[in-house]
This record gives sequence, structure tokens and C-alpha cells, in this order.
Amino acid sequence: MNRSNLRLLTSWTTVLVYFLALSTWMATVTSPIMLGVLFVAFFAVVLWAAFGVVHEAEVLAEVLGEPYGTLILTLSIVIIEVALVGAVMLGSGAAPTMGRDTMFAVLMIVMNGVVGLGLFIGGLKHREQSYNLQGAASYLSVLIPLTCIALILPNFTTSTAEGTLSFWQSTYFSVFSIALYGVFLITQTGRHRAFYVHQIEGKVDEDVDAPRAPINWKEMRKHVFLLLANILPIVLLSKGLAKILDAEIKALDLPLALGGVVVAAVVFAPEGISALRAVARNDLQRTINLCLGAATSTVGLTVPVILAIGTITGQTVILGLAPREVTLLGMTLILSTLTFSNRRTTMLEGTVHLILFLVYLVLVFNP
Repeated sequence: MNRSNLRLLTSWTTVLVYFLALSTWMATVTSPIMLGVLFVAFFAVVLWAAFGVVHEAEVLAEVLGEPYGTLILTLSIVIIEVALVGAVMLGSGAAPTMGRDTMFAVLMIVMNGVVGLGLFIGGLKHREQSYNLQGAASYLSVLIPLTCIALILPNFTTSTAEGTLSFWQSTYFSVFSIALYGVFLITQTGRHRAFYVHQIEGKVDEDVDAPRAPINWKEMRKHVFLLLANILPIVLLSKGLAKILDAEIKALDLPLALGGVVVAAVVFAPEGISALRAVARNDLQRTINLCLGAATSTVGLTVPVILAIGTITGQTVILGLAPREVTLLGMTLILSTLTFSNRRTTMLEGTVHLILFLVYLVLVFNP
């Protein structure tokens, strides 16, 4: 049995065991040690399945070319996040800040943790790395208004309580977010596709206008199926992982925000792995496409979903961040704009992003 089949067998066996036996038994577990063992076991299986997602997405990237390859991985991961947040919100005892906390954690992990570590590794190994400046600028031009409208503006509206939106505000802002993200996707995959392909001295690594070899649809369908087969166990096990983590947090009296951090880290493990592997082989463009694409997709797609769930179920959805989080988000957006305003990056930019990520972690445990 090859590694891919063994991975699928392990992850789906774990899913079956969880739903047939563990889900009921775990509700009675209160020992922090046993909860810790369960968390490590679930995390290991989810992480191994994440490697499968990365492998299949990279195969599809080779078949389809950029930016479709990274877009497939990005949208796959965001679907996992949206499904997880939606499942938690529809479950009993869902926190009104679940969506906000997860989105903010994703932004901090991806834009400071993964970007910082990637730029540091790239600078350490290759001294300087280059990328397509137009692509990075387009990501940020969409990401900045999306994040400010979703996570900052609700603190200053007066129609409802602080941090929340009214029905009409939710409706209009959701439509605006989807429309902006839709236009961005048209730009990314249409006439400006070359923005997301690396350029070196006027030549591109991939001629986006050149005819590509005919696609082997049978092989492509196979890898799409395998991609979904690796994604689904992550979705199904992540909710169990979140329940274990919630019980562990209560048992050890840990900060509640830690739940959003761990869930975001688990969900975006495949993308983080792929991004770091790309920057290590001196493909900074793919890392930027993955990281900034993940951040943009997360806000653009998650916000409409959680607002819709909140409206349909009558739940209160708090989107507005606390002042310290607004400060971190503002610094992250400003820093990202400065980092990706030059065509070459070094260890310094990576170090600054990593320091900001460490500040975020300190504030999670000691707000």
C-alpha cells in the first residue's frame, strides 16, 4: 500500500471511529491528560491529511498552471474553514465571536506567521527573492477594504450594539464583499492572469498566453476526487478537534481566543506547508499567491456565510475587533503594504512579520 492510500485509509478510519464511538464518549471525558492525548491524536491525523491536500493541489497546479493551481488550494482550504465555522455556529452553545476570532487568527497566522517565516527562510537560503509586484498590490487593494469593512467598521455603526451589524447592513456588506471578491477572481483568472506569475528580467516563468498541452481529463478527475477525499476528513475531524480543544481550554482555564488560533492553524496547515515548501525552492510568487490569496478569500467568503447563518438562525454575530486587535490588524496591513512595495524581499521583512506574530501570540495568552 502506497503512502497516499495509507493516508486516506487512516484519515477515513479515524472519521468512522469518531462518529461511531468517540463522539459520544468524548462528551464524558474531563481529564486534561486524556483530552490532551485525544487532541494530539486528532491533530496528527488532520495534519497528515493536510499533506495529502497539498500533494493533490500541487499536481493540479502542474496540470492547470498558475494562478489556477494556488487558487484551487486556497479555495479548498477556505471551504474547510467556512464549513467548520458554519458547523460550530449551527451547533449548540456557539459563541457569537467564533467567526470573527477565526478570521482574525487566520489573518495573523497567514500574513505574519507564514509570510514572516517564509520570507525569513527565503532570505536565509537565497539572500533576496523577487516576485510580481502587480499581483501582490492587487491582493492588498482588495484585502484592505474587505478587512476594514468586516472587522473594524462594525465597531462604529450606530444601528445596533457595538461590534454587530443590522439586517440591511449585513445584507449590503455581504453583497459588496462577494461582488468585490468576484471581480478579483475574474481579474486573477482572466485578462490580468500574468500579474500572478513571476517575472524575471522581462520574461515570465510561464507564458500565460501560450497554448497549453491538452488536459488529461481522466487524470484530472482522479486528482480532484483525491483532493476532496483528503479535504473531507479534515472538515469532519476539525469539529471534533474543536470540541476537544474547547473542553481542554475550560479544564485548564486557558484563554478562549486560543480556540480560534488552533482551529485556524489546523485549517490552514495545508496552505502553510505548501507556501513554505514553495519559498524554500525560491518560488516566492507561489507563496504570495497562497498567503495573500488565503487572507483575501477568508474574509471575502467567510463574512457573508456567517452573517447569513446569523440572520437565518437569529444568532448574534459580533464582527468588530477589540482595540488591541484593531491595532494589530492595522499594523499588519501597513506592514504588508510596505513589505510588498519593493520587488525584492530579504530576511529583514520576514523578521518584522515574525515579531508581530509573536506579539499576537503573547496577547492571546496575556491580553
